Amino acid sequence: MQEFDLIKKYFSQLTKKNKYALNLNDDIFFDKSKNLAVSIDTYVEGVHFVNFKKPGLVIKKILRSSISDLICKGVNPKYYFISGSGNKKSFSRLNLKKISNSLKQEQNKYSILLCGGDTVFSNKLSFTITCIGFSSKIILRNKVKINDDIYVTGCLGDSYVGLKILKKQINVNKYQKRYFINRYYHPELHIRLTKKLLSFANSSIDLSDGLIGDLEKLINKQKLSYKLILSDIPISKNLNKLIKFKRFKKIDFLSQGDDYQILFTASPKKSRIIFKISKSLGIKISKIGKIQSYSQKPQIIDEKGKKISVKNKGYYHSF
Repeated sequence: MQEFDLIKKYFSQLTKKNKYALNLNDDIFFDKSKNLAVSIDTYVEGVHFVNFKKPGLVIKKILRSSISDLICKGVNPKYYFISGSGNKKSFSRLNLKKISNSLKQEQNKYSILLCGGDTVFSNKLSFTITCIGFSSKIILRNKVKINDDIYVTGCLGDSYVGLKILKKQINVNKYQKRYFINRYYHPELHIRLTKKLLSFANSSIDLSDGLIGDLEKLINKQKLSYKLILSDIPISKNLNKLIKFKRFKKIDFLSQGDDYQILFTASPKKSRIIFKISKSLGIKISKIGKIQSYSQKPQIIDEKGKKISVKNKGYYHSF
């Protein structure tokens, strides 16, 4: 059973009298009357991060991926709670000092404050982070409109290469190793774009599980489809060089997850303002496709104008 089937079958019914839970069909809880937005995520060693050899970097990645849930909704994160389960090795004095220092750096970077949490002894290392922000409005899933343009911030695929390097599944030179591993541990969050999103995005999501999978989650129950242009999907110069040198396929790097860029849709009428904001903030925003009628099957078009298929749409938790 996949994650969303599990939620729908066993937990969605528990929120029928709670409209702020958004039918458990979005990334966050939102109470408009209190301007309150809340997200929660759990991260397990071996599932969400390879190991804990670099605790300071791991905790940065975890916190950034957590606040990403609010940022993509047009909400600035303000407070966070962190709980961890681990043993004497994972929570050694040295590791705890590294964790504390990294959290301090991230608090200064994103203007967020630690408010509490919990610690539990366990031989299985995990962290759970709850993030809180305040806003009178958010950008929901399931609000995609036909003929909307599809946009994504930044570049995709670098984090996946970093993961492959950490798992020793790909060989690269020293510069590439340093670059891609850094992109894995330090997701690029566009917090300056947060409030601007509210002025043009119809629907949005952060790319945690992969481009195609997350786009389908964004559309979700709506009777709509999509068309993506492969050449318009942004990748970094470093990844482009690697793909050419290794003779990889670009499509294989676009839906592997851990990008934490913002995927959103907007009316074609908003294109001018979107690119104006992109330029003024110095944030890369790329138009990568179009929302289309449900009668048309999802399409990804390559450089030669041919439809291509995707073997892996993204990461899914299965139970």
